[in-house]
Amino acid sequence: MGSKQIAQETFDDAVQENITEFEMDPEEAVREAVQQFESQGVDLSNIVKAVRQPASENGQKQKHEILLTLDSLGRAVADSDLAEMAEQLVVFTDQCKEQLAFRYLAGQNGAYSVVFSACQLASGDRNLMLKAFYTLSAILDGQPDLLDSAGQDLLLQTLKEYREDAEMTLAGIRCIRHACLKHEQNRQDFVKGGVLPLLTGAIVQHGDSADVVRMASSALRIMTFDDDIRVPFGHAHDHAKMIVLENDGLRVLIEAAKAFTDNSSVLSELCATLSRLSVRNEFCQEIVDLGGLNFMVALLADCIDHPDVVKQVLSAIRAVAGNDDVKDAIVNAGGTDLIVLAISHHLANPQICEQGCAALCVLALRKPENCNVIMEGGGALAALQAMKAHPREVAVQKQACMLIRNLVSRSRDFSQPILEMGAENLITEARATHKDCDDVAKAALRDLGCKVELRELWTGQKGSLAQ
Repeated sequence: MGSKQIAQETFDDAVQENITEFEMDPEEAVREAVQQFESQGVDLSNIVKAVRQPASENGQKQKHEILLTLDSLGRAVADSDLAEMAEQLVVFTDQCKEQLAFRYLAGQNGAYSVVFSACQLASGDRNLMLKAFYTLSAILDGQPDLLDSAGQDLLLQTLKEYREDAEMTLAGIRCIRHACLKHEQNRQDFVKGGVLPLLTGAIVQHGDSADVVRMASSALRIMTFDDDIRVPFGHAHDHAKMIVLENDGLRVLIEAAKAFTDNSSVLSELCATLSRLSVRNEFCQEIVDLGGLNFMVALLADCIDHPDVVKQVLSAIRAVAGNDDVKDAIVNAGGTDLIVLAISHHLANPQICEQGCAALCVLALRKPENCNVIMEGGGALAALQAMKAHPREVAVQKQACMLIRNLVSRSRDFSQPILEMGAENLITEARATHKDCDDVAKAALRDLGCKVELRELWTGQKGSLAQ
């Protein structure tokens, strides 16, 4: 993808030139413009790749369809025409959902203020409010910067006033989720505004609604993200602690799981959030004490054919296994055999291979007894098969190397069996292919008893060699 940016108007002018100067038909003109700009390294992801609608009779210039709809919505809002506003909200929402470029163009042309006014105008009319909040959610998707403090207050107030209404709660949380993804300031503002108890409260209040539980769990997880590249240090860790310590988040999530034993998508979402909350030793233990580990292991066994679920569960097991006592609980619950099965069953999936090897790696760390179980269950062979299946995936290679090292670092008797599986060649190849694997591969080879050649790199300083 290119790094250069252009304005929508620049693209539209190029299309129009292709039509008027070179007599191309509209579709050909758009294709030619796309090819022209992409060949120059221009990123067109935020550009509407279509011909503007013809100019109207009253002299207005040509506009893209979504801007014409926005104009219609704006007029309905200005005239307080609720029936017309409801109709235009639906049309505008559908257009926004089609692609980010439509939403971006609308956002650049004042869509947020129009939609926010529509939300205010709809106040008290539940059905109209739902439509307005669906639209707000659509325009915020991928554009969290659009939300202002008035919008934050509106969303928080709506969640408080309509806390017993599942549909309104879902609509409000969806907006908050979009507003907080990749936006640290919005996250901090919402947390200060009291969103965490509203989210955990929504899970408890609407524990029978799969959609609300899934969306609220996702929103809680996003509050623990550190994904805003504009902010060097976020509050992800603090937010995770607040969810657990001040809002009983672990118990809320694990209790919610009991109502959805047959719903893998909800359980997967809850698992993903639990893994983000496993930031302290005692939190990991609490997850086990509350029955969270049992539901993870059962979920992995029941949904072994569903790669998305398997990946989330493996990630969660990896996270809670940071606690040494939890490591033993996972092994005693049969977790290692299921992890090996997951890797073998989804050997073509690099993400599952990575997470599976990482989970076994954590379980093996400082635990010779667990290493015995992993070896007996075929864990080392599964890791080497993953390395062989994904030679270009640095994350898989790295986690597998770390697992091999952990298996033999305190149990030298495993070195020969692992070498007989072909470990030396695979690890040496990983070291040669991936610079990021050099340290872990070298450590694994050394602990396996292999001869390790140290690389020497000239640093450019007199008498200085770096290995």
